[in-house]
Amino acid sequence: MSNRVLTHEFHVEAAPEKVFEHLTTPENYIGLSPLVVAVSDVDRSEPGVIRYTAVERFRFLWVITHDNPIRVALRTDGLSVHGEVRSPGRIRMAYHFDLEADGTGTRVHDRLDMTAPWILVGFAAGEARKVQLARARILAERMSGAAASGTRPVA
Repeated sequence: MSNRVLTHEFHVEAAPEKVFEHLTTPENYIGLSPLVVAVSDVDRSEPGVIRYTAVERFRFLWVITHDNPIRVALRTDGLSVHGEVRSPGRIRMAYHFDLEADGTGTRVHDRLDMTAPWILVGFAAGEARKVQLARARILAERMSGAAASGTRPVA
């Protein structure tokens, strides 16, 4: 098994509480994570934990599609959202969003810790990085309400 850590920090023009609410609503991940096309079986019965099934759609050669159902568990701690994803192929990903006030908005610290068989880790990490960067842009657009806004990387 091989490990990869992917980090990204960015600014969103919305209050931390608003960003937190958006990130703890499973249905919001449809489109927020470009691979996620469906969410089902949302379970909020355990305090501080939200479990659900998401469907990731992969396209190969622009013709072949593969729908990959994954079990997701979101946990909250203050203004942090973290959890883990178990995907077929023995791919595991832990993620952590830390939110903090930043001027009139929120600084988002996004960290992904991935474990996968060595033969898959390069592909999986590449796809995860694309999703991570797109999610930052899409979240900033959703929070600002402006379709043309982007994210501001944090040094």
